[in-house]
Amino acid sequence: MIPFVRGLPLTVLLEPGRSLVAAAGAMLTRVIAVKESHGKRFVIVDAGMNDLLRPALYGAHHRIEPVVSRGGAMTRVDVVGPVCETGDFLARARELEEVAAGDLLAVRDTGAYSFVMSSNYNQRPRPAEVLVEEDGVRLIRRRETFEDLVRTEV
Repeated sequence: MIPFVRGLPLTVLLEPGRSLVAAAGAMLTRVIAVKESHGKRFVIVDAGMNDLLRPALYGAHHRIEPVVSRGGAMTRVDVVGPVCETGDFLARARELEEVAAGDLLAVRDTGAYSFVMSSNYNQRPRPAEVLVEEDGVRLIRRRETFEDLVRTEV
């Protein structure tokens, strides 16, 4: 980019944080159930719109894939959370390898969005955060508890 703007009477500002941090994170979620209703297949997971708001808020796309692939057939599904809201989804009409209850899914490119945009909506504690480093992993934020949710109430 520099060769194109060099010598121009302007100041160029870049915000590389999102492009660097977003791809550096993944949110893990476990499949609670798979069901069909009205000709649609739903993959219900334990993460909801309070954990990753972007898809529900403005239709953002995050890749979702099984942590352990079984090489199964691809199926068109809606990946939805456990919060009883029509907006509680992580993906709509998405091709996803067939999964079953108990499977772990990775929601990709969430580093700049997941925890920082999360909430305790519907009395849901936020999950733990783990940092993956060259030589292993370490907990950097513990999972919230119910006591954390009510601590400031009087």
